[in-house]
Parts: sequence; structure tokens; C-alpha cells
Amino acid sequence: MQHIPMPYLLFLGDVMDPLAAKTARGIHVWRPDSCVGQIRLAADSVSLGLEDMDIATAKARGAKTMVLGTANSGGKLPTHWLDSIKTAIVAGMNVANGLHQGLNDIPELVELANTHQVALFDVRHMRPALDTGTGIKRSGKRLLTVGTDCSVGKMYTSLALEAAMQELDINAEFRATGQTGVLVAGAGIAIDAVIADFISGAVEALSPANDEHHWDIIEGQGSLYHPSFAGVSMGLIHGAQAHLLVMCHELGRPHMRHLPHQPMPTLRQCVDTNLAAARLTSPNVKLAGFSLNTSGVSEEEALTALAAITTEFGVPATDPVRFGIKEMAQWIKDNG
Repeated sequence: MQHIPMPYLLFLGDVMDPLAAKTARGIHVWRPDSCVGQIRLAADSVSLGLEDMDIATAKARGAKTMVLGTANSGGKLPTHWLDSIKTAIVAGMNVANGLHQGLNDIPELVELANTHQVALFDVRHMRPALDTGTGIKRSGKRLLTVGTDCSVGKMYTSLALEAAMQELDINAEFRATGQTGVLVAGAGIAIDAVIADFISGAVEALSPANDEHHWDIIEGQGSLYHPSFAGVSMGLIHGAQAHLLVMCHELGRPHMRHLPHQPMPTLRQCVDTNLAAARLTSPNVKLAGFSLNTSGVSEEEALTALAAITTEFGVPATDPVRFGIKEMAQWIKDNG
């Protein structure tokens, strides 16, 4: 599996919408020590608060890869960014890209990268040669984050659990399945770019047999209850062969994301369906807890809702942003 060399120079281009820089922000939040600085093409564009620097300075400070850390609606590479990309290549830096349009689809960049012996990483298309999944039992322990819907905090929860478990001296490692996660980890497979037949095999490759005390924390995608993405979620569940599931949810979400005609499932429905699906490859799978986004309610309302979920299901429930996730990590250490 390919690894993206760190540390990074985060390229923010000239985007003005903070949401467009969520990839770069995720890297900065979770791997701050791997960020040398940021480069912007406009003084009033989005900033992460990192030191602004040019490519030569970043290279001198040890940056090995320039990451295109923004997204846009069409996923196309703006042509006026090409000069910066070429400058980075000539300086001897790799370039990593999360846009749909690949750097490797631009012949002049490929030729320049070959000349200067650097790599172009198209995260959405980075995947090893894959086999179909087998479901054969493998050693090691695995936890998969699942969700009631899309965009309910599965990546955040996975990374927060990795950090909290490591603080408890648990050998835990985040396994990325989305573009931002791959850039945070420096490795992984963007599952939405994998042909359907190979999704479970991709997850098996991502979380291979390991030491019996080693935990792979696998980033989930989509939801079994989302008509658009349930197929991806099912492949992840079967390939993960998870010992534990953590259910992610946004409190008060009125309907499935982008589908106002599709009602949200109940937590009980979602837990039962995900556990049933997971038992195909992991018969003894258990629920480890709930990770909720409670930003839409007061702290008092959030605590009341979390307490009710814990009472109903008998496992920890938290909002990792508001209240942390240490209790769940301890539960995993004691019960996993």
C-alpha cells in the first residue's frame, strides 16, 4: 500500500469558503506535527493559522509533500494552480491531491514528476491491486465506526478513539477509507473509488491479520439506511470483520442527508441492522458505544439524551467534541 511522505505543506489556493478547506483543516487538527506550514494564493483566502510560506521555504523546513487541501463543487483542478504544483515538483516535493481530477491525468505533470523523481498521489484513485473479500477469519482486533446517516462524524470518532486508546497504552491504529482520512494517515484506500465487487476485499487489505492485542480503528462510510450509499457501507461491514461497532449519529437530524423524503431510522433499528450484517463475517461482534453530534441542542439537553441512550443500550454514549471519548476507550479496554 502506498504511503504519502510527511511532513506536509498545506496548499489552500485561493478558496474563500472555510468548508472548502475541510481536508486541510482535518490534517491540521489531527496531525499538527506533520504540517510545516500553509501556502495561499490570496491574502484574504481561508487560513488555518499556520505560518504562510512559499514552496522553497517549506522545502528547506523539511516538507516532503505539498497537499492540495481544498475541495470544489466540480472536483476539477483550477488551471491557475498548475504553476504552484509545478514549482513544488521542481523543488523536489511530492504532491498529493484529493480532487476528482487526477494529477496523473495531466501529462505535463507526470513528465515533470518523473524528471524530478517525485510522486503524484491522487488520493481518490490510490488503491493497491485488490482481490474480492473472502471473510476468512484473521487475527488482530478491529473496530468499525458505522452511522445512522452520512456525515455524522465517523472519521472524527475514529481518530478520537485512536488517540484516546493510545493514551491508555492500547496498540490502536486508524485505518482510513475516505480522502481526508487517507491524507491524515498518510495511507489508506478511498472506498468510494473502489469497484463494488472489491469493497470488502479492500477493507481486508486495509486491516490485515495482526497481533492479537492490536486494534485497527476502521473509518466507516455512509449508512445501511441511506439509499445512495448503503452498498458501500455493507462492503465495509463485511470486510472489516469487526469485533466492535461504534454507532455515529447527529441528534435531531430530520431526514437522511440530501433526501428529505427518506426518514431517519431509529437508533435501535440501526444498531440491530448493523450488528446483523456484521455477524456474517464476525459472529460475536458487539456494540461498543454511541458517538453523537449534539451541536444542535444545549449542553443540558445533550447530556440528558446521552444518558438515556446509555441506559437503553448499556454502553457509553458521548459527543466526542463536547465531552471527549475517554470513557468509551476505557470500555473498549475493559470489554474488547
